Amino acid sequence: MILFPAIDLKDGACVRLVRGEMSQSTTFNDDPAAQACDFAKAGFEWIHIVDLNGAFAGKPVNAEAVAAIAAAVDLPVQLGGGIRSMDTIARWLEAGVQRVILGTAALKDPDLVRRACDQYPGRIVVGIDAREGRVAVEGWAETSEMKVLDLAMRFENDGVAAIVYTDIDRDGAMQGVNVDATVDLAFALTTPVIASGGVRGISDLADLKENESAGIEGVISGRAIYDGRLDAGEALELLRN
Repeated sequence: MILFPAIDLKDGACVRLVRGEMSQSTTFNDDPAAQACDFAKAGFEWIHIVDLNGAFAGKPVNAEAVAAIAAAVDLPVQLGGGIRSMDTIARWLEAGVQRVILGTAALKDPDLVRRACDQYPGRIVVGIDAREGRVAVEGWAETSEMKVLDLAMRFENDGVAAIVYTDIDRDGAMQGVNVDATVDLAFALTTPVIASGGVRGISDLADLKENESAGIEGVISGRAIYDGRLDAGEALELLRN
């Protein structure tokens, strides 16, 4: 399993939100590129980036910070937030981003996901953010009637590299990963699933690791890494073994 350290960008800085609320943000580093270098030195093998402003705006906003991260580290980067056109997808992939995450577009423009998968095999991830089992989009500001599994199944045969599944009610709240829902989703799909939201420590990673065979590719963590509740060395050793 892969442990993805998260860099969530708001106004050019690394922040963490609580349950997706932009008004409840904590700034952890004003220099995202330096933060990425710290993650590389700690032994992480991927970096997960979200352009929070872009998710609300529907277009890239923190492009300068993303480019600085990609240039600063020799690690693959996956990026989400405000990516809703083929032009934007192409621009990011050509700029050095390894995988792009399509969230709002997956619900509102599924053909875009399919075309992107055809053109960029292995480099398109679908982000499914859920509030009480329903898919939320537009930076989590809008909750649809679509169920998580129904949306995931739309792309089961389209070559999506992975599904990032986030439980919004747990994101940034340090309440633990929704392991049951994540495992159920992974069991139902052939597409690998990446868990996101609520990591509070090593026990959450251990619970996910026990269910890796269900199809769990990895887990994203932000606040638990930043505030020291999750030790990078211990976590990476657990997931690699």
